[in-house]
Amino acid sequence: MLIDYHTHHERCGHAVGTLEQYVRRGIELGLSQLGLSDHMPLLHVDPAAYYPEMAMPMDELPRYVEEVLMLKEKYRGEIDIKLGLEGDYIEGYEAEIQQIVERYPWDYVIGSVHFLGEWDITDFRQTAGWEGRDPLKVYETYYDAIGKAAATGFYDILGHFDVIKRFGYAPTAEQTAEKESFENQALQSVAESGIAMELNASGLTKPCAEMFPAEDILRRAIARGIPLTLGSDAHDPKKLSENLDQARMQLKQLGVKEVATFDRRQRIMIPLQD
Repeated sequence: MLIDYHTHHERCGHAVGTLEQYVRRGIELGLSQLGLSDHMPLLHVDPAAYYPEMAMPMDELPRYVEEVLMLKEKYRGEIDIKLGLEGDYIEGYEAEIQQIVERYPWDYVIGSVHFLGEWDITDFRQTAGWEGRDPLKVYETYYDAIGKAAATGFYDILGHFDVIKRFGYAPTAEQTAEKESFENQALQSVAESGIAMELNASGLTKPCAEMFPAEDILRRAIARGIPLTLGSDAHDPKKLSENLDQARMQLKQLGVKEVATFDRRQRIMIPLQD
């Protein structure tokens, strides 16, 4: 079984392609399971006053769910469509997140940290946010949020664990031990929560030029028994499953034999394919 559990679509504003175009592309690629997992609507900022094209509007969320469920039925027997959501963790907005998580029949929810306050550390338009900041402190804040996200119980998968490195900003080499301490605390929270973590291949095409997470973090995750799944984080149907062959190869080389899939919030482990 070939899977891709992390994808984005035109509704979020910064991706292209309809949901059905992704489904058809998934069939072309021979995927057994395709997770449709668009961004949760913004909760903590005014979408009209914030940076444009960050996430689907709130009134589109039920339409998104309805369309995925329709496609699940339409293509049943050709590809197994999973209803997913990438649900930002935003400290202080747990009640609002929980309402969205509990309101719809998700197969899985990815918990990701994009925002530190109103700063989206993954947005190329906001890299000036690093100016005047101590990168080590930013990393500490980020990994603290990752740990808190895992502990909420809202999520099934922890998304792009070390996406904080995306644009190449990092603590100094002399601060490596402190950085790894923050990573390990977050990994321990993920392990204790019992949720899975994704190997997200999209980092290979970003300035950091390596997957999320990096191999050394991935090794530590495997040592803690954290289940793993696979995602391309495609924002265009043409990029569906991009570099997942490399991701699968890396997992094989590290001794991983199974990956996590989901159905109605229940995790099902399947053999890792070549």
